[in-house]
Amino acid sequence: MAWVTQTLSSSLGRKVIMSLTGLFLSTFLIVHMAGNLQLFKGDGGRAFNEYTYFMTHNPLIITVSYLLYTSILVHALMALILTRHNRESRPVQYAYSKPEANSAWSSRNMGILGTVLLLFIIIHMRTFWYEMHFGAVPMAEYDGKEYKDLYSVVQVAFGEWWYSLLYVICMVALGYHLAHGFQSAFQTMGIRHKKYSPLIEAIGTYFFAIIVPLAFAAMPVYVFLQVHGII
Repeated sequence: MAWVTQTLSSSLGRKVIMSLTGLFLSTFLIVHMAGNLQLFKGDGGRAFNEYTYFMTHNPLIITVSYLLYTSILVHALMALILTRHNRESRPVQYAYSKPEANSAWSSRNMGILGTVLLLFIIIHMRTFWYEMHFGAVPMAEYDGKEYKDLYSVVQVAFGEWWYSLLYVICMVALGYHLAHGFQSAFQTMGIRHKKYSPLIEAIGTYFFAIIVPLAFAAMPVYVFLQVHGII
């Protein structure tokens, strides 16, 4: 087990762990986005409720969910440790340093973006995950089978303008976080080549930093407009 101690005690090892957990979380975002797109079906929430039932009753998904929770905590912990280590290593800023000229805004503010996203995850899980598992969620019946009506919980949450606005703002933070984090993860693991790097950069920039956050941000906006009879 010495390699575990060495990995956790070295800066490079922590970066690799943060990169691996970050890529795993990025993969989860795709699955989560695809499932949540059921909100747009306009079927009264049936497809979405059937999706949430599957996600909470499939043994494989349940097992992977624990890996997901662990990855979130480990990713945040490694980021915190690395940020603190970097500050202790350089307690005084260079007098003539101009970081804005040498790096993107997202790369210089990953700590702030990560903190915003961690707080968002906590609020998000309290609103939906906790209610799904421990709350008094009403039931819906389709073809003689009962499902927890999480769609009604979504309508209540996104029906509040402040919650929908908070969600959209946090998706902007997610876009900036992924714009730097996705590419940085591959670079940390030494996966950088003139043949592959442009593709990785394109996926990180256009798919993860733009399409994924936009898809998520569209959900509360759509539900809010629907709840208030605008569409």
